[in-house]
Amino acid sequence: MTDSDLSCSPAAMLGFARVAADGVITTIDRAIAEEVPVAIECNGIAYAVLMATPDAIEDLAYGFLLSERLIDAAMDVRGIDVHRGEPGIVVRLALAKRVAERIGDRVRHRNSDASCGLCGVETLAQALRPLPHAARWDGSDSAIFQAYAALRDHQPINAATGAVHGAAACTRDGMIQMVREDVGRHNAFDKLIGAMMRTGQGWDGGFALLTSRCSYELVEKAVLARCPLLATISAPTRLAVDRAGEAGLALRTLVRADALLAT
Repeated sequence: MTDSDLSCSPAAMLGFARVAADGVITTIDRAIAEEVPVAIECNGIAYAVLMATPDAIEDLAYGFLLSERLIDAAMDVRGIDVHRGEPGIVVRLALAKRVAERIGDRVRHRNSDASCGLCGVETLAQALRPLPHAARWDGSDSAIFQAYAALRDHQPINAATGAVHGAAACTRDGMIQMVREDVGRHNAFDKLIGAMMRTGQGWDGGFALLTSRCSYELVEKAVLARCPLLATISAPTRLAVDRAGEAGLALRTLVRADALLAT
């Protein structure tokens, strides 16, 4: 089963009472973003449950597995089945033999008891694992301003609901090639990364533009996806800046129409 077989929509219409400042109350219908649990199973093992917008689910699964370092490339996924049920979606993936043992290792780590000092140290080390060196960015910041100006027109779910994040793959000169949306900023980026993996699209000197703050998790996703530059419309955390520096990832944050922060 593929995403096209799912009957759910990323948004739903609900009725609301609109209360104005002058006390006038009217009834309106408004599009509201959907959010459902998405269970990820790998080779028959329950791995994670994400809360996500029910859109581009296969892309989400691929990007999430790359971010979790369970796979290295699209070819590591030998099969995928997306099942819509109650109360959410189950994604069952068959992974290649060469990466299969990673599932058990990660599940054991997640279930380990971190109450003792040694286990705690191991847990912290696992949380901040070394990153590969990022691809080099040699473009111009003018491209980021161009992509920022065009991004809103590429976010149909957010235009309807005003409640979801967007992640855009942009060319070196600032043209938006692909956008994925989700209520979660991590999910939106995973969907974009997964879509690029599945279609064989590379960054080719381009960059990612996200409608969110710059957290260290997003930095790590960008590096693992071999993205040369990560741009976000909100501020970074200190850990995000540090992790980007360790990996050599170029950062542009607090992106606005007339200014940005370069790191």
